[in-house]
Amino acid sequence: MRRLMLCLLLTGAAAVTHGQDLTLPRADGSTRFAVIGDGGTGGSGQQRIADQLAAYRVKFPFEFAIMLGDNLYGRERPRDYEEKFERPYKPLLDAGVKFYASLGNHDDPPQRFYKLFNMGGQRYYTFRPSRGVRFFALDSNYMDQDQLAWLEKELAASGSDWKICFFHHPLYSSGEHHGSNIELREQLEPLFVKHAVDVVFTGHEHFYERVKPQQGIQHFVAGSSAKLRRGDLKPNSELTAKGFDQGYAFMIVEIAGDAMHFQTIDGEGKTVDSGVVMRRTAAAKEPADRTG
Repeated sequence: MRRLMLCLLLTGAAAVTHGQDLTLPRADGSTRFAVIGDGGTGGSGQQRIADQLAAYRVKFPFEFAIMLGDNLYGRERPRDYEEKFERPYKPLLDAGVKFYASLGNHDDPPQRFYKLFNMGGQRYYTFRPSRGVRFFALDSNYMDQDQLAWLEKELAASGSDWKICFFHHPLYSSGEHHGSNIELREQLEPLFVKHAVDVVFTGHEHFYERVKPQQGIQHFVAGSSAKLRRGDLKPNSELTAKGFDQGYAFMIVEIAGDAMHFQTIDGEGKTVDSGVVMRRTAAAKEPADRTG
């Protein structure tokens, strides 16, 4: 029995480390982070992605992770925070990785007071992990005038080279189940265009999609870090540059100068997408799209 258990453990370890074909440059002084969405199930899918995150961090020591909502499915008692967040990501938390959350439609607003989500008690907030890069976490459940006014003020005053927004509901999506949130797009996209937002990360759809750039902005949908809706991507969608709805996934990202390198990895540790996004003002000088 002990021999059998040892074999199972070794098999599991091999599954975690298999296929670590890191494509990111790991440049000196770069900003490195992970992206997870719809991850708070406490189930085997979440654990699989959490294990891959920890394994990839050995080669790619990202400093923080952004969470695209639906951070806790179901009840939200103290033990649920432990089972659906602290336990799966314990190796990362112990290593000092900070998690920055946004709220999804399955999340209760009091999550904003949970210390390890780093929301500072706010439904929407901004943070700057490094010089020249600023993130804006939004609450797409309640996009009221106060939030829009706050966003415009913060975008205008940020002074950052890179402006990256993340929230739950996608402005653009090829999902059969949900699809694009047109109302939210009408509220947010004019501000994103006006203030030169470079990249938008969203969840909600339980698959991965890299959307073709819209209004000069790169959108990613990454809501399959613990939930999966197989076959939900519309075939031959005009929006999709790359899609993956056959397995769980997460992203690791590196910003170095005017280039944002990204790699999307499934639950088996295999790369399903990778490429480079150029900062908008720099991309205007590029002769061709450099995404993979």
